[in-house]
Amino acid sequence: MSRPERYTLVGSGLVGSLLALFLARRGATLRVLERRADLRTERIRAGRSINLAISVRGLHALGQVGLAERALEHAIPMRGRAIHPLEGPLAFQPYGKDDSQCIHSISRGWLNGMLMSAAEATGRVHIDFHHRVTTVDVASGSLTALNERTGGEEHLSGAAVVGTDGAGSLVREAVVAAEGGRNREERLEHGYKELTLPAGPGGSFSLEKHALHIWPRRDFMLIALPNLDGSFTCTLFLRYQGTPSFDSLKTPADVGSFFTAHFPDAVPLLPDLESQFFENPTGSMVTVKCWPWTAEARALLLGDAAHAIVPFFGQGMNCGFEDCAVLDEVLGRTTDPGAAFAEFARLRKPNADAIADMAVENFVEMRASVADARFLLEKAIERRLLNAFPGEFLSRYALVTFSRVPYRLAYDVGRVASAIVSELARGVTAAEELDLAEAQKLVHARLAPLTSGLVQRSTG
Repeated sequence: MSRPERYTLVGSGLVGSLLALFLARRGATLRVLERRADLRTERIRAGRSINLAISVRGLHALGQVGLAERALEHAIPMRGRAIHPLEGPLAFQPYGKDDSQCIHSISRGWLNGMLMSAAEATGRVHIDFHHRVTTVDVASGSLTALNERTGGEEHLSGAAVVGTDGAGSLVREAVVAAEGGRNREERLEHGYKELTLPAGPGGSFSLEKHALHIWPRRDFMLIALPNLDGSFTCTLFLRYQGTPSFDSLKTPADVGSFFTAHFPDAVPLLPDLESQFFENPTGSMVTVKCWPWTAEARALLLGDAAHAIVPFFGQGMNCGFEDCAVLDEVLGRTTDPGAAFAEFARLRKPNADAIADMAVENFVEMRASVADARFLLEKAIERRLLNAFPGEFLSRYALVTFSRVPYRLAYDVGRVASAIVSELARGVTAAEELDLAEAQKLVHARLAPLTSGLVQRSTG
């Protein structure tokens, strides 16, 4: 059976647009159905244009289609976390062993638009906006779409259906139902609200430009990522119910008092805080774990449609982009589409589950641990070990963010590395007091069997 030359993609978001480009470069013809308007010609709705952190996995995928350098030209390096405590001085926590290891703040809207245009430029990709898919028949590989501008319906068949339609995927529902599979969705008790911190005079940055800013407050937090125009995209993560919560902030006075009490240094930088707060929507966060991801050669799920994760490891887009690169590698090895889809799903499912779990765990670290003295000591020790034993000691964060090793291995290695750091932290008050000879023994005994040659391995 030859590989299908026609695909119908549902969703032209980041993953859908990049996948369309990958498939078009392999000679396929694609129709992409997008329920929203063209974000390149219409302004993105306030509160839904969250900046993203792109790192090694996402950049590798973009590099495969020749777009990594272009993306970096429109991104800002963030070399670490700038922690804003309620009291005391600002603290900086580097992400990597040196400044070469950083993540990059990039506009979701700009990146999505660039990928759409690159896909269309192949001449093999046509994107239909305002087309909402209403039914998907996995058994026949067909679907129905409603043109919301004309009210007309269109029936499409004869192409492999690919769901890149996000966490609320209609294609996922159809695949799971048709294949007798399972779908688990876990929503956080916290929601989020986006706010814009405007640029200073002359487009200057009011906060440190090369950092991801965090105001950790135990059960909630505020973060800020830099934009090229000098502004910052701020996001408040807060419970829906309780005290404090989104439900408890009912009036402008409530909002002003809450921010003054918990984020006093941010308040002067947010002159229209109250109006933004009530104008911008409150978003939800969900983890999706489902199986199967495929229905033979007729349907396939990628990105959030297959494995939505919460944003606290900065890997949602990176993981979705890695999906595209891995599928492209698999398609290069076989002409049987059903076998290709099945191999892709087998390779990616354990890794998607692992990063989903790590993302939830990292929420606790970001909102609470980063301000804890013990945590700060352990991070300093971790950084010293990374420099003292390069290639031997590897932290979970470094493996997830600065390498392409499988997420599942990063999870397992990180658990061992964290245990070593915790053990070495006992009885010392500073990383400089560390007994490197003892540390080397632990690293060789516990980590070496897992990490030997690990950083050279490609993800799967």
